[in-house]
Order: sequence, then structure tokens, then C-alpha cells
Amino acid sequence: MDGASSSGKIGVLLVNLGTPDATDYRSMRRYLKEFLSDRRVIETNRVLWWFILNFIILTFRPGRKGRDYEEIWNREKNESPLKTITRSQSEKLAAHFRDRNIAVDWAMRYGNPPIAERLNALYAAGCERILIVPLYPQYCAATTATVVDKAFEAMSKMRAQPALRFVPPYYDDPVYIEALAKSCEADLAKLPWKPDLLLASFHGIPQEYADKGDPYPAQCFETARLMRERMNLDNDRFKIAFQSRFGTAEWVRPYTDETVKSLPAQGVKNLAVVTPGFAADCLETLEEIGGENAEYFHGMGGENFAAIPCLNDSEEGMRVIAHLVERELKGWV
Repeated sequence: MDGASSSGKIGVLLVNLGTPDATDYRSMRRYLKEFLSDRRVIETNRVLWWFILNFIILTFRPGRKGRDYEEIWNREKNESPLKTITRSQSEKLAAHFRDRNIAVDWAMRYGNPPIAERLNALYAAGCERILIVPLYPQYCAATTATVVDKAFEAMSKMRAQPALRFVPPYYDDPVYIEALAKSCEADLAKLPWKPDLLLASFHGIPQEYADKGDPYPAQCFETARLMRERMNLDNDRFKIAFQSRFGTAEWVRPYTDETVKSLPAQGVKNLAVVTPGFAADCLETLEEIGGENAEYFHGMGGENFAAIPCLNDSEEGMRVIAHLVERELKGWV
């Protein structure tokens, strides 16, 4: 950190959740241990959780999750799709700012590249002011807040520090809602069949977290409402659910898997699922929705199933990211 230049350059750091370095047992175990040791993610009794994590979960789960990642792994680059897409988002944002004194980089909250490393790199490159962009449209303590925690943990080890800003949650931003609707409409138009229902699936959280005041579920419902209204769909043709339950506790309802399984009996034979809470396709969208839930739907008598891609590094997706960064850099640029 010492000796950073005083060029006054501005840095932008895109941050997403994280990814294992490989699909083998040790790589998966290392990634899961970092993720599931975060007190923002798991709020249960620490002594009890240490025993459960180290002697049960980290014994069996790495192998299963590794096989899931194998299903979606980018073999050309030997990395997860989330890493591929986040890097591309960073490169495209850098191109957007090519004529300005702005450096763009990317990091993962868990796994590589770590937040501290990339913050240090930006500061060493002369960035005296850094905007951190948590790529989570809806705020959650287990996602957005833990990015902030990690950034300030890195700052606590710096003698000379850059100024930091964070992009706030953008769950109701008109540019984001419009991008979701346009992207979804374009993908639906490519299908050779018409969906009876569009299901918006968001990552779930334990109900206890919501009861303690986490605004995440309310922001998800608001995103879904705005998206439904923009697409001129009624409540019978647009529904919301929450996926990725973990453990035995009650999570925010309705559950995606239960909803998907119940729909064919309700006359829904053609289903499309969109995942507005994810800025980039990852295990939860590609394998859990596109694989696991597609199997549930077909197994219960459904006929056609489509997993709508996330905004990713598409034109619409980059329009959202660039808009957020331009807005939050005001006063600095």
C-alpha cells in the first residue's frame, strides 16, 4: 500500500458472491468453509455451528456441490460461469470509462480474487477514491452487508486509505426494472411456446433473519411487483418464490421447489422462470433452476420449461451497471 501515486484516479470494484477455484473436494471444501463460516451468513450458536460445519457439512457437502459445479463448469477457461461473467462485466465497464481517469476491477466476497487484494491493487494504481459495487439488487445482511464488512476489514489494515463509497441496493431502480423486463421479453419471444406462468425466483433467507429486520424479502416482493406491472402481467401469470433453502429452519416462503412441483396440477404446463435477484448466472440459476427445478416440473407433468438467463454482461445488464456507477460517482467525477 505504501507509495501509491497521487494521481487522483478513481477506482470501481465490482463484487459478487464467490466461486470455488475448482470442482475437486479440497477446492470445494475450502470455498464452503469460508462461505459458511461467515457470521452474517450463519447466525446460529458459534460452538454448535463449528461442530456441525467441520464434522458434518464439510465432510459430505463438498463432494455433492463439486458434482453440481461440474454440470455448469466453464471448461474452456477452467472456472465457474460466475467468474467468467463477472470478469466480462468488469472489462465492459472499463471500456465504457476508457476515456476517463477511472480504473475498473472485480472481486469475489468468497474465494478468488478476494476483495482485499483488489482494493490494494486499485489503491496501488493511484485510486484515491474507490466505488464498490455489490452486485446484489436487493439488500441482505448475508450479501451486501458482508461485502461492506470485508471492505472495511481490508481498510483496517491500511495505513493510508482511499475514500470508499458503496452502491446502494437498486431493487426498485427504473433502469434495472426496465432492463429486467426488456431482457425477459426478448428471451420469451425466442421460445417456440408461450408460458402459462412467469415465476420470479429469488434466493431465500431464513425467516428468522427477516423477523430480525432484514429488508431483503420486502425488496424482492417490490422488484417482482414492479416487474409484473411493467410487463403487464396479472397475479395469475406472474408469481414470486424463494429458492436455495439450506438446513432445517423455516425460510421465507413461498418456496421455489414446492411451487414448481405444484404448478402442473394447477394447469400450468408451460413455465418460464426468471431470477431477478442474480446479476450473473451461477450455480443457483444454471443448475438449481435450469437443471433441478426443470426436472421437478417435468416429473410432475409439466411440458415446457425455460430458465431465463440473468442480465449478465448483456447490453441491458451493462446498461444497469454503468447507470449505477455513473450515478454514484457524482461529486467525484
